[in-house]
Amino acid sequence: MARFCVALLAAVLLVGTTLAAPDTISPSVRVKQADRLVDLASQLVKINTQLVYENTGNEAVKYVLVALDENHRQTLSYINAILVEANKGGVKPLKVVETKVQGHEKSSNQLYRIELKTPLAAGRTVTVSLETVHAHFLEPFPREILQKEKQLVKYTGNNYVLSPYTVLKQKTTVNLSARNVESYSKLKPVTQTDSTLNYGPYENIPAFSYEPLLIHCENNTPFLTVRNLQRQIEVSHWGNIAIEEVVDLEHTGATLKGSFSRYEYQRESGSGLSSVKSFKTILPASATDAYYRDDIGNISTSNMRVMSDAVELNLRPRFPLFGGWRTHYVVGYNVPSYEYLYNSGDQYILKIRFIDHIFDDMVVDDAVTRIILPEGANNIQVKTPYPINRLSDSLHFTYLDTTGRPVVALHKTNLVEHHIQDLEISYNFPRLLMLQEPLLLIAALFLLFVLVIIYVRLDFTISKDEASENKLRIAGFVEKVLSHQLKRINAYDAYEDQLNKLKQIKDINSFNSALKSITNDLKNETQIIADHQVKLKADSPDVAEKVAELQKLDKSLKDVFTQQQTLYVEKLIPGKINRTAFVEVDGPLAKKKADIREKITAIVKNLQH
Repeated sequence: MARFCVALLAAVLLVGTTLAAPDTISPSVRVKQADRLVDLASQLVKINTQLVYENTGNEAVKYVLVALDENHRQTLSYINAILVEANKGGVKPLKVVETKVQGHEKSSNQLYRIELKTPLAAGRTVTVSLETVHAHFLEPFPREILQKEKQLVKYTGNNYVLSPYTVLKQKTTVNLSARNVESYSKLKPVTQTDSTLNYGPYENIPAFSYEPLLIHCENNTPFLTVRNLQRQIEVSHWGNIAIEEVVDLEHTGATLKGSFSRYEYQRESGSGLSSVKSFKTILPASATDAYYRDDIGNISTSNMRVMSDAVELNLRPRFPLFGGWRTHYVVGYNVPSYEYLYNSGDQYILKIRFIDHIFDDMVVDDAVTRIILPEGANNIQVKTPYPINRLSDSLHFTYLDTTGRPVVALHKTNLVEHHIQDLEISYNFPRLLMLQEPLLLIAALFLLFVLVIIYVRLDFTISKDEASENKLRIAGFVEKVLSHQLKRINAYDAYEDQLNKLKQIKDINSFNSALKSITNDLKNETQIIADHQVKLKADSPDVAEKVAELQKLDKSLKDVFTQQQTLYVEKLIPGKINRTAFVEVDGPLAKKKADIREKITAIVKNLQH
């Protein structure tokens, strides 16, 4: 038992010592050839170095090391290494890990370990391509320029490839954005061809050699930086994924000195060379319903072009961006979920980009992506292509939600186009929950209909309103009186027509036949109105008095019609009165009849109000 404990303690100490041991710089490894390409043609510094490592020792080497100086390390946004297989014509990605080397812990240089797929045997070589991208490395010099001036930038680097190993032979090519070079380091041999600087070859350069490389050149490419990106991805199992990006954008080039002249900017082609009028955002090929707006509203000057493999959105801010100027805008669109969401039963996997293309050679200082999953999603797991900080999960409430939709929030800083890679989010979602929203909608509509039925059919008043009921009853009687009064007026109009017809045709038999029906109608309507008058006396004596007045005027009107009838039948038709005498008698009767009708109309209008 004692021997077992001692052995166990020794094993633990051995493992602890192995894990804690730092990497070492193998003296048997050297760089046989180093070809470096430094691209300064944009706001980013892109460095691609192809290194041929040679093992001159007797033992195989499992990894090789690369180094970055302090300036390049602080501005590093992306690092990647691939194994170049010359014979097979292919490439394989290699794992790059930041490390410490024994004896170099206090050095300002940062070392990275590149783990080889297979150990590098003695006497063999391996070719590794190292790519690094650096943001905010180029320094505008001068920092302030006038509207008409060109933008100059300064790059400070190393004439040599910084390596922890001896470099037998190396050369460097620097690509510039323009032919105009104010000054550059002239460590021979060096040549300039148009917008390219060629340094080397240099031979037998010791490890960690440093010779300042200074380049001061013209660069009017867009120096745009996304200071803050808020990206929201809302996943729906009904076939759609809604994506919206809120962007705070700043021109981080040389700041504008003095005032801005719109007249000069539009009139002179050389004015504001470093400013940004517009930029292109690339959306997925399946993107639809795209919109672009700022705090004022939709920006209609922008346009969208649909291509075979993408949707190109040309964004034009409301004003050109000069150094130090900022803008804030929102871009949103929809994509079909079948292109990004996969499932097997209740297990779902969402494969979507953490960030997307905002503009060429973009720099994103700070980005937060929120993925809103369907309500009921659980057991959420996140797999990222590079280290990303996962913030605390939260809930998002929208239409027909009850417990809320889970939100996965991811955060990362210092991003470039190389970080446009897919992340994977896996979760469980019971299929039966797909019925939740339709059932809630049906239940809500059903409840609404029930409430409407109850409200319409039931009386919720605590006590009866006698005054309101009395008014309604009076209004009902008045409406009936007016209805029968209208019928009585129509009967008088028919009476009038028969008198005119009698005066022309002089057919007494026909007149008497028609008058009999008219007289019965007048009698019936008058009696009905009288009955309603009696009912009105109990509820509204004032209204009943107006109806009584209406009845009196009706009696007077009927008397006038009777007088006209006697004049026509007994005197006009038998010829007992001449034309002049007839007119003298009939004229006053017609006028009296018109006056009575006018008074009846006034009473009817009064009753209507």
